[in-house]
This record gives sequence, structure tokens and C-alpha cells, in this order.
Amino acid sequence: MINKIVDSVAAACTGIADGATILMGGFGGSGQPHELIDGLIAGSARDLTIVCNNAGNGETGIAALLKTGRVRKILCSFPRQADSHVFDGLYRSGKLELELVPQGNLAERIRAAGAGIGAFFTPTGFGTELAKGKETRMINGRQYVLEYPIHADVALVKAERADRWGNLVYRKAGRNFGPVMATAAKLTIAQVFDLVTLGELDPELVVTPGIYVKRVVRVDRQSERGRKAA
Repeated sequence: MINKIVDSVAAACTGIADGATILMGGFGGSGQPHELIDGLIAGSARDLTIVCNNAGNGETGIAALLKTGRVRKILCSFPRQADSHVFDGLYRSGKLELELVPQGNLAERIRAAGAGIGAFFTPTGFGTELAKGKETRMINGRQYVLEYPIHADVALVKAERADRWGNLVYRKAGRNFGPVMATAAKLTIAQVFDLVTLGELDPELVVTPGIYVKRVVRVDRQSERGRKAA
């Protein structure tokens, strides 16, 4: 019997190794898998490469993970904002490597990994520092930059509900990077608020099929409300 549900966040995060590349869903706080990030912090994996939209806010979530000193490199589109002081301090002191990736390129590089695409050309970034050292080509009179997929060892995603096969339904803007990230990792772990029986999910609403998901853990919705209140 296929059952991908695990009992705890700790069990969901077990086996994440040193040196892993980890995709983390979320656009700011929306769709960010906070409990799974906390589980990663509680573990011991280090020398990590994190791929996400932004480099964390305040002292929680991705920022809290960076503060542990166990992240070697971060790939993201939006590393700095008013309260990104953890990232800022680590980067300026040379303790954290940054690869800045335009948001559309980031999504497409992850999608390409899941779709089995070897590389692709994009006009975004041509003529800027972001294209330095990369292959370029003129196509139909326009200059393009060659970009490669981002493959990962682990993807941590947040969804609204799931069944025991790992089929995922997202909530509104929480459906941002999660669907493409789930396809691009060897191990996809999903945190959800609701677990339902097989057949209860409308198949037309399933965004991430269970074939991409290895582990599912239910988290308390009250913890999410408390986090927003704080």
C-alpha cells in the first residue's frame, strides 16, 4: 500500500545529507515551508546550497537557517530587503556565496530540470554582469544567454492538502515555486495543513501529482497563524 505520510517534521527531514542542494518554495512568506525549514535547522546537515526566491526575512525561516552558518551558497532572485540583515551580514563578511538569478530564469531553470531539458537560451540578463562568462547566441536578430537547469537533491514545498499518495493541492499564491520545484529534486517533501482520503481531492485541482512527492507531513494551521501574528 502506498502511503507517503510521515508522523513528524523530524521524520520528514531525515536523511538530508551534508552538501545537499535544496529547493525551497515560497514567494516571501507565501508558500514558504516554515516547519520543514525548522526541521532542517534541527538536523545537522551543513555545507548546503539553497535555491529560493529570496534570502529570508528577520530571524525566521530561511534567515534562521542562514544564521546557523550551515549554508554555503544561495541562489535567489531577491536577496536584500529592509529586514534581510542576516543574509546581508553573512554575504558582506564573505561567509555566504550568492548566485543572483532573475526570477523568470530561476523558475525556468528549475522547470527545465524537471522536464529533462539540457539547457535553454533566454534574452534575460544579456549584456549585464549576470551573463558574464556564459555562452551567448544571436537568434532571429536578438541576443540570448545560455542557461542550465538547476537540479536538486531535496525540495521542500508547502501545500494546502494532500492524500496518502502525495497528490498536492495548493492555496492561491502559495502555488508559486512549489509545483516546478517538486519535479526537479530527487526527494520532494511536502508540508500540508490537511490530509484527506484517496478520492477526496478533485483531480482537476491537483497541481502536483504524487509521483513527484516522496514524503508528506501534516502541520498545525495554528502555528501558521501564530507566525503571521508575530
